[in-house]
Amino acid sequence: MAEPVRVCITGAAGQIGYSLVYMVGSGAVFGPDTPVILHLLDIAPMMSVLNGVCMEISDCALPCVRDLIPTDNPEVAFKDIDAAFLVGAMPRKEGMERKDLLAANVKIFKVQGEALDKFAKKSVKVLVVGNPANTNALICAKYAPSIPRENFSAMTRLDQNRAQAQIAQRLGIPVTDVKNIIIWGNHSSTQFPDVRHASATVNGQKVSVYDAIKDDSYLKGDFITTVQKRGGAVIAARRLSSAMSAAKAACDHMKSIWQGTSEGQYVSMGVFSDGSYNTPEGVMFSFPVTIKDKKWSIVMGLPIDDFAQGKLDATAKELCEERDDAIAACQN
Repeated sequence: MAEPVRVCITGAAGQIGYSLVYMVGSGAVFGPDTPVILHLLDIAPMMSVLNGVCMEISDCALPCVRDLIPTDNPEVAFKDIDAAFLVGAMPRKEGMERKDLLAANVKIFKVQGEALDKFAKKSVKVLVVGNPANTNALICAKYAPSIPRENFSAMTRLDQNRAQAQIAQRLGIPVTDVKNIIIWGNHSSTQFPDVRHASATVNGQKVSVYDAIKDDSYLKGDFITTVQKRGGAVIAARRLSSAMSAAKAACDHMKSIWQGTSEGQYVSMGVFSDGSYNTPEGVMFSFPVTIKDKKWSIVMGLPIDDFAQGKLDATAKELCEERDDAIAACQN
């Protein structure tokens, strides 16, 4: 087998962590022949629960799991890690907007950025899941200046998966037959799920999603709002936030980083904007990216019509406001 990959999961005793620890341990992310050493971080009052999670992982007898390190100490959690899933954050509750989470959560990610800077490998790949994910990732990177900022990303893969599932259900085809849906902007209700560049395989023929759906008002209306508000709909139904689907999306995201994207396909990730597509520099903006050798590149040259540009401008405005509020909160 390969050398073990050291993986930190924060909030490991929580709802998302419960699914995520198993998925990572199963080999679904780093490969079935790659052993993992799981560094599981949570707050001190959750250590009993976390120990129970470790008991269950041991009882799963997963061949890839080489060792389990439960801890409430960031120094232990981040020591020499290769990958980090930063899940632990104050959870979103019914009726809350992500901006309500901002002040409390950015301070958590400031502290974790400082700890990553001191203890993690400089090559560590950091995925921020805890909301507001884009801005938390921005703050985390800001306080880990010795780690390349390209190593930090925010999860919009859950939104991509949701959008892909909506289109597949509408067309009555497998989700694997829907490709290249894009999530632009923020993991929030301003995000823009875009199918203008997506394709679907229908009756053995590859066609554009627009040609397959043949319903412009749906694709510019209910489809977008369904994806934007799906997290709230899950909370209303479960009385708890998305957990299983969020864990799956986090695994998809990190797997794409580790194993790359397939030829002709791209995925959505919140990454530092370089101004592409007239977006503001210095925010974590979700773009379509391709990945090779663990390095992402923004897919360039996609045509953006006036409708799409309006959506990009709205989510960019929110991200700039979040960034400014977050930096102010960290300085208080």
